[in-house]
Amino acid sequence: EFVKNHKSKIKNIFIVEANPKNIDKLKKSWKKYKSAKIFNIAISNKNVTKLKFFYSEKDAPHYQLFSNNINHIKRHFPESKVKSKFIKAITINKFLDKNFNNKIIDYFSVDIEGGDFDLIMALNFKKYEIKNISLEYLHLTQIQKKKILKKLLDNDYSYFGFGMDHNKIDWFFKKKINKWNNIVSKFLPIIHRKHYKRLNKLLIKNNALYEK
Repeated sequence: EFVKNHKSKIKNIFIVEANPKNIDKLKKSWKKYKSAKIFNIAISNKNVTKLKFFYSEKDAPHYQLFSNNINHIKRHFPESKVKSKFIKAITINKFLDKNFNNKIIDYFSVDIEGGDFDLIMALNFKKYEIKNISLEYLHLTQIQKKKILKKLLDNDYSYFGFGMDHNKIDWFFKKKINKWNNIVSKFLPIIHRKHYKRLNKLLIKNNALYEK
């Protein structure tokens, strides 16, 4: 909904979805946007052509939890039979090379069911110009949160509050140095997420999601 409601009239949209069950639904959702490209592939941190994904029978019919981490499925469906399926895969840097070589990425949203950490850590920020990043934090450990924060801050990003997900489970980072916000962001790995809303009130321009 964020992309559809954005004020920009020019929308070149790239949607990557590993779960084949969701492709038809995505095509219907984005049919009015002629520039939207939908890829039924998996993003991997390893140089492989296929990746094994897991899902639970209890999550039918759409299998919203579709992850290459079997433990991620078992945590949510501990008593269910877990099935698997191989999906065509590509690394994030190869995908960006093919589709965004020498192009600016205005918004980059990451939500890959437990694989968010590996993707961010594999991403070459020196090569690709990404203005804004929305990253799901829900499945990150404290150590992973600290490592992601360090990488983003080291590459001149600053934290600006909640991201694109309407459930407030994304962090939003802008390619813009804001020293105060970076100090505030140091608390993200050490406080419970129920306190994030209160923490975000301390930010400078914490509504920066809709700014370019």
